[in-house]
Amino acid sequence: MVDGVTDNGANTVPNNGTAKNALLVVESSVDEHLSGRETAAILLMIFGEDEAADILTRLQPAEVQSLGEAMFAIRNVSEEDVNLVFDRFVERARSRTTIGYRADRQIKGMFDKALGTNRAATMLSRIIPQKEHVQFDQLKWMSADEIATMIAEEHPQMMAVVLSFLDPEMAGDTLQRLPVDIQDDVIFRVATMGSIPAAAFADIETLLSRQVQKPDVVICPKTGGTSEAAAIMNNVEKQAERRIIKALAKRDKAIARVIEEEMFVFTDLIDLEDKSLGTIIRSIDNAMLVLALKGATADLAVKMFSCMSKRAAQSIQDEIAEMAPVSKEDVIAAQKDIVAQARILAEEGKIVLGGQGDEFV
Repeated sequence: MVDGVTDNGANTVPNNGTAKNALLVVESSVDEHLSGRETAAILLMIFGEDEAADILTRLQPAEVQSLGEAMFAIRNVSEEDVNLVFDRFVERARSRTTIGYRADRQIKGMFDKALGTNRAATMLSRIIPQKEHVQFDQLKWMSADEIATMIAEEHPQMMAVVLSFLDPEMAGDTLQRLPVDIQDDVIFRVATMGSIPAAAFADIETLLSRQVQKPDVVICPKTGGTSEAAAIMNNVEKQAERRIIKALAKRDKAIARVIEEEMFVFTDLIDLEDKSLGTIIRSIDNAMLVLALKGATADLAVKMFSCMSKRAAQSIQDEIAEMAPVSKEDVIAAQKDIVAQARILAEEGKIVLGGQGDEFV
């Protein structure tokens, strides 16, 4: 028996922390005829229902969905496959320990015995990382519709706080389900958000407590900002994006400009189609292009050179090689000018910068 796993294949699961870790390692491996996901799915089905369920509660939503799909898709699993999967799990479990699992309880116990309860509490208060115990993990298990419905009657500031805790894609999807006339206000509040007060955490916990209960998790307070707002805006449909940015510009031109700048930066040019990138290159001054490419990544430079004629690309490369050292500020300014030109071309319909929900034929 190794770490609570019996060698005869009985449904005995090791410590939950070890089980989850070994499961994820097994999932990442690939056999000749079993994918990592199929291997992990078979392993879960070897375990008892309660034990497998306990492991699933410790995974992320995407991991649970992926393994669930794999379990439903499993067909004709041979005894040889089952033995192979279990042997692999035992092998992985041997190399893992439980150090660090629920370490907070162990450390507290050590300090209590060594220093006494009062002195231990004082010492731990100085060294334990400051964290907020809130139920925000539940947001990961909710759909955009559910989140939008939950905050529909709340103040825009509360909406902004909730969106700032979602991943950008989910936040953008949720934003578009809020009333149209407040969407720009919510984005503005995300962009200008400072530290979140403790009262806001309590209010959100109250909101979440009305939903299906899930275990509390530990998270650190976070702030919004223009980068957070830009990330959300990158995940809304193009029509909504233009409307919100226009409304933001009327409210605060500086904030709107910064958000736009962070929505699309020079390094994002590498994701454009060759046709669009070529159009941008032909529309800018040669000196600006040379200066911008002086500070470009190798991958982006190669792609931009591929959108030029061989003669033009060689000429640019020669100029860069012969160029004297230039200031970083000048390079960044040239790159921003190129991005600004790209936005102009996109507004004129001459290129496509892309965006969530857009379809092209």
